[in-house]
Amino acid sequence: MVMMRERDERVYGLMARFEHEDALCDAAWAARDAGYRRLEAYSPFPVDGLAEAVGFRPRLGMSWVVVAGLAAGAMAGFALQYYAFVWAYPINVGGRPLTSWPAFILVTFEVAILVAAFAAVAGMFALNRLPRWRHPVLRSPQFSQAMQDSFFLVIESSDPQFSVEDTRRFLWDLAPREVIAVER
Repeated sequence: MVMMRERDERVYGLMARFEHEDALCDAAWAARDAGYRRLEAYSPFPVDGLAEAVGFRPRLGMSWVVVAGLAAGAMAGFALQYYAFVWAYPINVGGRPLTSWPAFILVTFEVAILVAAFAAVAGMFALNRLPRWRHPVLRSPQFSQAMQDSFFLVIESSDPQFSVEDTRRFLWDLAPREVIAVER
């Protein structure tokens, strides 16, 4: 029998505030061990092991975006030169062939690098879901301390195991300074 948990649609999640980075890391591991999967952690500086604790896995998508941009740029650079020198303005100089590909390498390489760089920037924004103009956590007044001296762990309400009361009780068991309900 599947038990349905109560959901409050106004709640984005619950945010626990910790004093030290070790407490945050321990809390994140405890949340993962308890079955929570939709976690976010915020700290004023990088914390060793925190990414693994919240379940962050690097995506392979970014490298494919750059490779696709590189290939598209190389094809576009070569096609542009081929069109210009073979189709639109064919000038035979000294009996050389019109499609002398070694002459096209420099521009092809430069256009490929340029398009790959633009693809990397666009891919970074898309894969990181940026910009986030109205992230609910940023509206919390306590969150202003996240870039100074506090460490936060957020369990999102989209987590299948999330229940406002059960999750609040779980977070208080981890001994934070406070637990805050973050509204949408």
